[in-house]
Amino acid sequence: MVTENDLVTALQNDKQKEAAFRDLMSQYKERLYWHIRKIVLNHDDTDDVLQNTFIKIYKNIHSFKGDSKLYTWMYRIATNESITFINKRAKRKQISSEEVKERAIENLTSDVYFEGKTIQIQLQKAIATLPPKQQLVFNMKYFDEHTYDELSEILETSVGGLKSSYHIAVKKITEFLKTHESGFTTT
Repeated sequence: MVTENDLVTALQNDKQKEAAFRDLMSQYKERLYWHIRKIVLNHDDTDDVLQNTFIKIYKNIHSFKGDSKLYTWMYRIATNESITFINKRAKRKQISSEEVKERAIENLTSDVYFEGKTIQIQLQKAIATLPPKQQLVFNMKYFDEHTYDELSEILETSVGGLKSSYHIAVKKITEFLKTHESGFTTT
């Protein structure tokens, strides 16, 4: 496997860029897909956002300075593309971004790419009740298992602020699940 520094060097070299970009996609496509999927929730929308993310990475790789890890830089782009996608959809449909998320959650049960049980759908509903930043922090910490330092780089926020956001998000999710537990069925 190619090191990150070698990959960046190849990506920034016009003669090696195409092959290096294929390597980059094969290394990061799945991780970025699941990161985006946790934000936009729908498979087809995730594919669209992932494609836009890779286009943006390809077009802007020369501006990557190496101040952070390549992976962190790409996560930041994927996060911003996901948020932009949700906001554009909300504006186009003249609804709030929260409503866009609620509708996406309602559609999870009919999504052939989602194999969730009732508790997983309830968890997604609980996450959707959080403010956008808490959603990001919770998803990236809980599901993606990022450290607070990595989150700080990706989201450009202090570690202390992230810890607070995560703690509050966990409390809100726990409370939501407790108040909605009568809807659970065991399967």
